[in-house]
Amino acid sequence: MQFDAELLLLAMAPVFLACIGWEAWHLRRTRPGAQLYSWRDTFCNAALALMQQAADKLAWLAIIPVYAFFYDHYRVTTWPATWVSFVVLFVAQDLLYYVFHRCSHRVRWLWAAHVVHHSSERMNFSTAFRQSLMYPIAGMWLFWIPLAVLGFPPKQIVAIVLINLGFQFFVHTQAVGKLGWLEYVFNTPSIHRVHHARNEHYIDRNYAGVLVIWDRLFGSYVEEDPHNAPLYGIVEPLHTYNPLKATFHEWASMAADFVSVRGWRNKLRALFAPPAWAADYHARRAASASAGVAASGGDTGIEENHTAAFQTPRRP
Repeated sequence: MQFDAELLLLAMAPVFLACIGWEAWHLRRTRPGAQLYSWRDTFCNAALALMQQAADKLAWLAIIPVYAFFYDHYRVTTWPATWVSFVVLFVAQDLLYYVFHRCSHRVRWLWAAHVVHHSSERMNFSTAFRQSLMYPIAGMWLFWIPLAVLGFPPKQIVAIVLINLGFQFFVHTQAVGKLGWLEYVFNTPSIHRVHHARNEHYIDRNYAGVLVIWDRLFGSYVEEDPHNAPLYGIVEPLHTYNPLKATFHEWASMAADFVSVRGWRNKLRALFAPPAWAADYHARRAASASAGVAASGGDTGIEENHTAAFQTPRRP
């Protein structure tokens, strides 16, 4: 089956905007004191979306030929344009999205791009637009190469990725509760609220794109608990609505950590360890600095143990 996902998503743009308008009105009416929308946060999300879209347009020009190379030289079969091939492509890409998404929470290099999506302390439809222009640099496109090897043409790969991401717009809301039996098969707002939470019980869970079966199969599923409301945002809060700072803050932090730690093993950890390594490292440095100030009466010239392997266990 042939389809043009870009035209489909363009046609869906009014639907996305209508959903944002309805949700903002509905939440203001039903939860007036919650302040679940903020003009500054929403405009930041919109700016990030425009930046990401522009970067993606350029990135696809370089990436599509890579998919074409693998498709032309290494594909194991050729799929006819049928509904069967579409279903196979859809399921295969959704599984690969799960792998990419889980890696993005476990590898700091990937997290440096993905953290943008999680850095807002609000959860609403506009949060779906909060994306990073750095995904091509982080290497998101590498995860779709197996689709070319399986025999799917590059344009179909791009299309199915866009369709998957388009579906995920609808799970970024607090206005929809649990959806019964759908929770066993599909990603839903309740499931995705857990994913955006920074609560200890929820963090690094529910990586689903469209199908939640992968979370259930690979042990990363956690149900939303009505007695444990999700707290949104990241462990090290951003505290800015500047889209450029939102885009590059983790890259800058990663570069600073890479320079400051001693030993190549720690330098590699600064780039590729789970994000919890960085949070623990920063906490230890802050504690050491505070202890140094207290001990010296204000002198911050302390010697830090940069060779220690700061590894905080985190759930997979």
